[in-house]
Amino acid sequence: MDLVLVFLIVLSVIVLVLIILSGFLLLYSYNINKKFDLMLEKGKIKDLKDIFLKQIKKGEEQEEMTKEAFNRIKNLESISEKTIQKIDIVRFNPFSDLGGNQSFIIALLDKKNNGFLISSLFVNEGSRVYAKTIRDGKSDYNLSKEELEAIERAVNFK
Repeated sequence: MDLVLVFLIVLSVIVLVLIILSGFLLLYSYNINKKFDLMLEKGKIKDLKDIFLKQIKKGEEQEEMTKEAFNRIKNLESISEKTIQKIDIVRFNPFSDLGGNQSFIIALLDKKNNGFLISSLFVNEGSRVYAKTIRDGKSDYNLSKEELEAIERAVNFK
């Protein structure tokens, strides 16, 4: 009788282990099916061919969008080379009898050191303003030491 009891206990344990394993398999199978349904967009896609075709189309759309973004970046880089990027101001006192550094020069240059100078001279009778064009860091006009300093500082602007 002892042998029958041991046999029944072993058989019960085996059945219990099989029930637990089948529960895990059902749960695992449910999770796989759920993921598969998501991948197939909940039944909207009927076969794997549709999935691959959709992915190829999405890839082509992404590639086109990337090309467009790079073209826009190139265009912006081209535009930015012509914008004012280098700026400096030099204040000075051209006449010793007037107080303070009220006169100034502003250098405004692009990436290629093209641009202009704005000079303002403060004198007893008022202020005078001058503008001079700059090409490649040089001007066709005679430049004062302050104007040369403003250009040099702007060229080296970081």
